[in-house]
Amino acid sequence: MSFNSIDFLLFFPFVLLVYWFLPRRTQNLFLLGASYFFLCYIHLWFGALIFLVTAVNYGCSIAITRWPEKKKSFLVLALLICLGVLAYFKYASFFLENIIALLNNFGIPFSQPVLAIMLPVGISFYTFQAIAYTIDVYRGDTQPCYDMIDFALFISFFPQLVAGPIERSRVLMPQIRSSRHVSPEQFQQGLLLLIWGLFKKLVIADNTGLIAFKVFSLTDPSFFLLWSGVFAFGIQILADFWSYTDMARGSALLLGFKLSRNFDHPYFARSPADFWRRWHMTLSYWLRDYIYIPLGGSHVDSSFRRGANIMITFLLSGLWHGASWNFILWGAYHGVLVLLNRVGEKLFSPIRILLPNQLHFPLLMFKILGTFILINIGWLLFRETEIQSLWHYFQLTPWSATAQDNQIARYLFSLTFLYSLPVFLHGLLYFWDKNRRGSRNNYAKDLLLLRPILAACLLLGVLILRSPESATFIYFQF
Repeated sequence: MSFNSIDFLLFFPFVLLVYWFLPRRTQNLFLLGASYFFLCYIHLWFGALIFLVTAVNYGCSIAITRWPEKKKSFLVLALLICLGVLAYFKYASFFLENIIALLNNFGIPFSQPVLAIMLPVGISFYTFQAIAYTIDVYRGDTQPCYDMIDFALFISFFPQLVAGPIERSRVLMPQIRSSRHVSPEQFQQGLLLLIWGLFKKLVIADNTGLIAFKVFSLTDPSFFLLWSGVFAFGIQILADFWSYTDMARGSALLLGFKLSRNFDHPYFARSPADFWRRWHMTLSYWLRDYIYIPLGGSHVDSSFRRGANIMITFLLSGLWHGASWNFILWGAYHGVLVLLNRVGEKLFSPIRILLPNQLHFPLLMFKILGTFILINIGWLLFRETEIQSLWHYFQLTPWSATAQDNQIARYLFSLTFLYSLPVFLHGLLYFWDKNRRGSRNNYAKDLLLLRPILAACLLLGVLILRSPESATFIYFQF
C-alpha cells in the first residue's frame, strides 16, 4: 500500500478514527494489526517474513540478557538469520549471475537456472532496524523488550515500515510503551507534513521523473541532453524519498509518535561529507554506528586503515541500495569523494583562515554549487544500471551535440528547475524560520495561522500541477 494511493486514503482515516477511541494497550495491538494488514495488503507472505525477523530478534535479545556468558552466540544467530534473509531475497540472483559469468569466462560452461525471487517491500529497512536493536541490547545500550506486542510494533510500525526512517529503540520504543496524545499544533504539523509530502511526490518527483525517464529512454542522448536527465533524476529522487519520509512523519504525528528526520536539505550541503550528514540521515547514522566505528573509524593508527574504513562503509552503503554493480560504483564514488574532501580540508584550512571576510560568502556558494555538481555525477551512476552505457555516457563531449539537442536540453533544464523551486525555497524558508523562531514571542501563534494557508496552497498545487502519471516510490525497491 502506497501513501499516494486511494487505498491509503481510505485505510489511514479509518485507522486514525478507531485508534483514538482505544486505551493505550489496545492501541498498540490495533496498530500492530493495522501494520501487518498494511504489509500483507501487497502479498500475504510478506507478513510471515517480518514475523520471522521479529521473533528471532525478540528471542535472541532476551536470551542475551538471561545467559550473558553465551550472548555472543545469540547475537551471531540473530545476525546470521537477519542478514541471511536479506542476502537471499536481495542478493541471491546478483551473486549467482556473477558467479556464472566468471565460470564462463574461465571456459567452464554453466547455464543459469531460473531464479525469480520477489524482493519483499521494506526488507532492507526493518532488518536493519531489528539488527540495530539486538546489537544495542548486546552492548548494554538498551534493555530488551519483554512485551511481544510492543516489540512487534517497533519492528512493523506501518508509517515507517516500507522506506524508513530506520528508527533506534531509544527513540521509538519509549513512545510505544507510553500513553500518547496529539496537541492542536502537532495535529496541524502532521497534516501539513502529509500534504507537503504529497505535493513533493505528485508534483515535483513524478513530473521530473517523466523528464528523466524520457532522457534515459533515448538510444544515444547528447552530452547536455544526458545531463538534463541526470539533473531531473537528482530532483526526482530527492523529492520522492523526502516525500515518503515527510508523509511517514506526518502519519506518525497524527498517531502521537515522533519519528526521526531523514533529510536536512542535502542539496545545500557544503561538502560530500556534509551531504551524507543531511541525506538519508538514519541510514548514515546506522552505518556509522554499526559499521564504521566497529571497524575502528578514524581512531586507528594508519591513514590507510582510516581510508579503508571509509571505503568499506560506503561500498556497503552502495550494496545496501541494490544488487547491481552500478550501486557498488556509486558507493565507491562517494567514498572517494569523502576521502578527497578530508585531504582538501587539511590542505586548504590554513588558507581559508587568511581569506578576507568578503570572500567567505562567495566561497560558501562555490562549495555548495561544487558539491551539488559532484552529487549529480553520482546520480548518473545510481540511475544507469548498465556499466557499458555508463562508460559511453562518460565519454560524451559537449561539442558533439547538435543545436537542436542543446535547445531541448536547455528547455528540460529550465522545466526541471521550475519544478525544483519549491524544494529550494523550502530550504531557504527553513533557515529563515530557524533564525526567526527565537526572535518573536508570538511565533507559535503565527505558525498556527500560517499552516492552514500553506496546506490550502499545496493542495491547490496538487490539483493543478500533478503529473499525469504517478510512479511508485523509488526506495520501495530497496
